[in-house]
Amino acid sequence: MPNKELSNYRLLKKRTQAQGVGLFGVADIKAIKAEIDLPIKIVESLPRAVSLGLPLNQAILETIETAPNKIYYHHYRLVNQILDQIAFNLAGLIQARGFKALPIPASQIVDWQKQSAHLSHKKIAILSGLGWLGRNNLLVNPKLGCQFRLVTILTDMPLRVDKPIKGSCGKCRLCISSCPVAAIKEEPGDFDYQACFGKLKEFQKTKVVGQYICGICVKACLSR
Repeated sequence: MPNKELSNYRLLKKRTQAQGVGLFGVADIKAIKAEIDLPIKIVESLPRAVSLGLPLNQAILETIETAPNKIYYHHYRLVNQILDQIAFNLAGLIQARGFKALPIPASQIVDWQKQSAHLSHKKIAILSGLGWLGRNNLLVNPKLGCQFRLVTILTDMPLRVDKPIKGSCGKCRLCISSCPVAAIKEEPGDFDYQACFGKLKEFQKTKVVGQYICGICVKACLSR
């Protein structure tokens, strides 16, 4: 079985990398299954989660100044669509090999006030060894910073599981100084969700962008 788990892992990683995926990891979701907003019988039957990350375009991020703009809004939606397509294709491959696979949309929010979805792509990515929780409450990867988007596939396919990595933002506080509403604090646990969401609503209300997005701290979180 270990050899099968590794060969399956390599197969999925190779397929996704061929489609431009920059981050790939696999997690055991046992520790967070109670947090997943899906029928428990589904969650119990799909013990593995494949976490995929697609890099954002740095030149587009550089166009963000004091607010998100239309080109970033288009890029944000496009990257999410591409991730959903990749997850759909990967789920099809897994299913064709006789296993179950449930792709979770890259940016489908269930509760905007709490900024929660069916599951936390971020928590699964951390369990998959793709990075750590940054001061801006986003996943920080050693190479890409926060400049990527995530998608997840739940599956029962036997897969090698990755381990969380040790990492921190160290002395970097660029996201703190960049935040227009001071929502970002020294510790991730002190992140001010309400201040952040208030600013997102303001951006959306001005119709600069059509949904609740920002991108300012993402731009600030430079690749390491």
